[in-house]
Amino acid sequence: LSVFSGNFGPSLFTFRLVREKFPHIMTIMGGGIFADQLAPGSPNFEMFLKKADYVDKIIVGEGEVLLAKLLKGQLPHDRRVLLFKDFEEAPLELSAIGLPDYSDLDLERYPYIASFASRSCPFQCSFCSETVQWGKYRKKEADHIATELLELSRKHDCQLFLMGDSLLNPVVGGLARALLDKGGGVYWDGYIRADRDVCDLNNTILWRRGGYYRARLGLESGSEHVLRLMGKRITIDQIKAALSSLAHAGIKTTSYWVIGHPGESETDFQQTLELISEMKNDIYEAECNPFNFYMAGQVVSSRWVENNSPRPLYPEEAWDSLILQTWYLEGEPTRYEMHDRVRRFVEHCKGLGIPNPYSIQDINDADVRWTKLHKNAVPPMMDFKKGEPVIDDPSRIKKLSLIQNTLKDDEEWNF
Repeated sequence: LSVFSGNFGPSLFTFRLVREKFPHIMTIMGGGIFADQLAPGSPNFEMFLKKADYVDKIIVGEGEVLLAKLLKGQLPHDRRVLLFKDFEEAPLELSAIGLPDYSDLDLERYPYIASFASRSCPFQCSFCSETVQWGKYRKKEADHIATELLELSRKHDCQLFLMGDSLLNPVVGGLARALLDKGGGVYWDGYIRADRDVCDLNNTILWRRGGYYRARLGLESGSEHVLRLMGKRITIDQIKAALSSLAHAGIKTTSYWVIGHPGESETDFQQTLELISEMKNDIYEAECNPFNFYMAGQVVSSRWVENNSPRPLYPEEAWDSLILQTWYLEGEPTRYEMHDRVRRFVEHCKGLGIPNPYSIQDINDADVRWTKLHKNAVPPMMDFKKGEPVIDDPSRIKKLSLIQNTLKDDEEWNF
């Protein structure tokens, strides 16, 4: 099983049940949870090893190569924890991976098919563990990605894809051009960083014509001070310009925000709310999460451990039951202040009419709002569920006039 925080409990239950009923079956666990909450060397990892004795093998890091070697009997039988970095394996060549096999899934139940163009991330934000999980950044060639998407679309009669990449910035322009050259006909949704290229309406119009459907932006904060603490290497001006250029191209803008990062003051938080108010018509969706701290795995976990005196949230007896202990940091903001700000963030967005849709009805309402706000808006998601192809004529996408966001030429922040 591939495990992350959201399916950790069900995964433990499943493996324990398998052990009870089929004790001869080997159980193997991997996934993103071993990059942060269960990072090797952390107290949680040691508790997990002790409590989950029904998990036979644990693969940490990129898993395909080690899993294949394990199944072929090419790894030590007496090692329970298999760390990718310990075996001097080269990172997987992404272009050598075949198409995913979705034949045993009822795709009628899913609005998207998943794909990916790259692994890892060229940046290192303080709270993130992506580079810990994947190592060095690498990507497929644009033509290769486009060919894969079109082949999956034909095979499964699907037009809408969710790209699992940390960031699409290094491939977004090439992918849009490649799909246009091949006739287009598919749409793709994925994460992107608010860098200078995203601030250029010429680029976003091209991407929209090439099928970019929804841009998932980790904006995190409306405070320059907090952005510097996070190591985001973007500015507030870039955030505004990126939101405007994407929205005027019609691409949905899902914005993600981290509330309560160490060092965030009430003034910093108010600047976040003010930024959202200013840009409300260019934000399709606003989702916030409280800052999560892990004893290991994040880019600056060790520094936080040294400087901020982490404290366990739950007593010892609860930790023994949960396996996953939660630690929090002393200092500003307090845990109470952080969660109170989350509450206020949600109320603020509701008051502005900015949705955070999850149900079908919520998504439909959000799409209606977006279509009213932007003439170039991408097709509503429900159009993809009607059984007919959704072909959006790229020639109708126009470069509309908009208020110019002037970006300073700042070599420190703009890449």
